Amino acid sequence: MSIYFSGSFSKSAGVISAIIKQLNLVNLKPVKKIQIKFDPFHPNAVTAREFLYHISTPKVVETNLNCLIKPVVVCDRSEPEIQLDLVESGSVKFLANNLNVLEILQHINKHISSKVVPEETLSTPIAKLVSKKQRRK
Repeated sequence: MSIYFSGSFSKSAGVISAIIKQLNLVNLKPVKKIQIKFDPFHPNAVTAREFLYHISTPKVVETNLNCLIKPVVVCDRSEPEIQLDLVESGSVKFLANNLNVLEILQHINKHISSKVVPEETLSTPIAKLVSKKQRRK
C-alpha cells in the first residue's frame, strides 16, 4: 500500500520573498499621500513600522515622486492605521491591527496599483527606431 503525496514538491521561498514580490508590483501613481499612524507602545505597531520601511524603499518611491509618505507617531494607545489619499478622489484606510505587511501590500496591489493606466511605450523617437529595426529582421 502506498501513501499519496499531498503537498508541494519545492519549499516555499518564505515570507520575505513574498513581500519582495509584492513590492515589485506596487505602483503609487494614483496615490497622492500615504499617512502611516501608529503608537510605538501598541503591541501591533510592528506591522506599521515594517510597512513604513518597505514602502519607503527607493524603487517604490520612484513609481511616484510626488507621493508624500508621512509617518505620524502618536502616544494615545490607538491602533495602527495606514491611509492612502488618492489623486482622483477618495482615500483608502487600512486598520493594521490584525494585518501583516504582506496582506497590506496584497491589498494595495489589488485596489490601488490596478488603477494605473498603462503608458504608451513608443513615445520616444529612439524607441520607434528600435522597433522599426526589429520589424526588418
